[in-house]
Amino acid sequence: MSWIIKTFRIWPLPLVFLTLLALSGCEGTESREQVDDTVKELSGQKSLEQMDRMKKNIGNIEKQQADRLKEPQ
Repeated sequence: MSWIIKTFRIWPLPLVFLTLLALSGCEGTESREQVDDTVKELSGQKSLEQMDRMKKNIGNIEKQQADRLKEPQ
């Protein structure tokens, strides 16, 4: 019976510690977003994403212009 009492005295400390660890590792923090932005910028991924968006925009503009030229006036 005494082992049960000892166990319940010890459990709150590890439980609090594990809870703090779980909450400190949240992905939605601002510092995490800043780190992700910095990594993307240094690896060149941001530039590639921007170029892909520009290519899509240019493709859409060319398609709109071709559609305008096909329309009877």
